[in-house]
Amino acid sequence: MLLTGHKDLAPPLETIKRLDIQGYCEKSDKFDQLLLLIESGIKSISQMQEIKKINIELKDTYEKLEKSYLESIATLRYTVEAKDSYTRGHSDRVSEYSVLIGKKLGLSDLQLRTLQIGGLFHDIGKIGVPDSILLKESKLTDNEYSEIKNHPSIGAHILSNATIFKDIIPIVKHHHERYDGKGYPSMLKGNEIPYLARITAIADSFDAMTSKRSYRDSLPLETVIDEFRKNKGTQFDPELTDIFLDILENHFDEIKEIQDKY
Repeated sequence: MLLTGHKDLAPPLETIKRLDIQGYCEKSDKFDQLLLLIESGIKSISQMQEIKKINIELKDTYEKLEKSYLESIATLRYTVEAKDSYTRGHSDRVSEYSVLIGKKLGLSDLQLRTLQIGGLFHDIGKIGVPDSILLKESKLTDNEYSEIKNHPSIGAHILSNATIFKDIIPIVKHHHERYDGKGYPSMLKGNEIPYLARITAIADSFDAMTSKRSYRDSLPLETVIDEFRKNKGTQFDPELTDIFLDILENHFDEIKEIQDKY
């Protein structure tokens, strides 16, 4: 607050901005204006404190709501994992691989958090795939493969009713798109594919290649690296592939740490 000696002039705008002045009045022997100014200032402080309190309460409520939703969806995830031994640990590793790539890219904490949760729930749609297909050890028929290809859309639908998941839905829905446009469910191409979904696609494919399945053993690292080089620019985003290849070739200890954890 500013008490000014200028009778007919307001303080210059630059002064008000520079000193962060909330109000001003003239010097005089009449204190009514000064008292009103002080009263206004006190009310302003009280209002700011109340707003701060409300924001803290809203943040606490939001965090509790988020926790509740995450726990609900996690229950579905565990249901899928209980049915499919391959899926068990897969989502955790995809989540951590995605975050690892994100950190190398210098992404924000918010983007890393989205990658983390998106990776955990990217296969949630498999809850809608029949066990006879999900657990089949022999080669899938074309019709069965079409059923499997529905899981990204099913997952996105499961999460769509909660706005809290709006940021991870693009990951869930589009982690099987290909950079050349031959993926599913939307056949998006290049930069049409959400950026974080392109990261998760690499993490998901890497874990699929390096996990032991009922019909094959895990692939050697050299073969995996060759696969990424071969599919750079077709299946995978070329720039993101280069980042991940650098991790595989020069920072594999970080990958191994994740593998050992799950």
